Amino acid sequence: MNRILAALLGAVAALVSTLAAAQSYPTHPVRVVVAAATGGPDIVARVVAAELQAQTGQAFVVENQPGANGIVGATTVAKAAPDGYTLLVYSSGFVINPYVHKTLPYDTEKDFTPVTNLVTNGGLFFAVNPNVPAKTLQEFLAYAKQPGVHLAYSTPGVGNTWHLAMEVFDNVVGISMTHVPYKGGGPASAALASGEVQAMFASPPPLMPFYKGGKVRVLAFTGDNRHPEAPEVPTMKELGIKYHHDGGWFALFAPANTPPEIVDKLWREVRTAVQKPVVKERFAKLGAQPVADSPADFKKFIQSELKAYGEQARLAGIKPE
Repeated sequence: MNRILAALLGAVAALVSTLAAAQSYPTHPVRVVVAAATGGPDIVARVVAAELQAQTGQAFVVENQPGANGIVGATTVAKAAPDGYTLLVYSSGFVINPYVHKTLPYDTEKDFTPVTNLVTNGGLFFAVNPNVPAKTLQEFLAYAKQPGVHLAYSTPGVGNTWHLAMEVFDNVVGISMTHVPYKGGGPASAALASGEVQAMFASPPPLMPFYKGGKVRVLAFTGDNRHPEAPEVPTMKELGIKYHHDGGWFALFAPANTPPEIVDKLWREVRTAVQKPVVKERFAKLGAQPVADSPADFKKFIQSELKAYGEQARLAGIKPE
């Protein structure tokens, strides 16, 4: 009886300790690993981190760890202590990697706790370098099909959303371009602007500054409706091309076994942050829409995305390597 009572008291004490830790969390700086170089999720992570710091009084330090389509950064977080002080911001490449890599240094479903989806991007821009002799998508396709024309496109790495989008698009419209992977959305977009490559599909956040600055030409948008920050760009549907692709998402994860109370507090702080008018305005200019769904809903979303992107990888003919 004494042993049972001691065990019960121990369990209660542990629960009280966990609840107390969650209520006071965070008590020291939080490391936010972005599994990409500058651009895309990095921009969103820094906006949210600044708000979380203001709300909690503790620093949320963003650290870029690009490489291998986000695998480098994800591995760091998968191996971190599950105490809420090491977090991961990753793109939808998170659910694509299992289909393009035969082995991963982590288990996509077992080694992470989904916290919340930060933003969705609605669609992708199809953009070209201004030196490409095409001002419309139809002109681009005609040019790409000419004998002797060899074009290359950039992405943040092998097997990410942009890569899948282009491979499926090439099959739909009957063209072929060479894939040139970079270490993030920012470098991939910069490569297009500088002329290292001639085309790309890109989420709005990393590409928008180059487009607004006149350094790239955007010919189409893959969303259902025109992008609110680029209403002059027609949709694929308007151009008569049966091709739709969502713009992917940027989300927040914690290591597996992070206490639910801490995960819940993180989600609530993020939800408060992204509902602020200044944050909504900042995201709108980037072409991103805040989400901040609950951990339970986000977990279901991740499971559905794993199935959806697995099918896209199959259609694109991408085989695990």
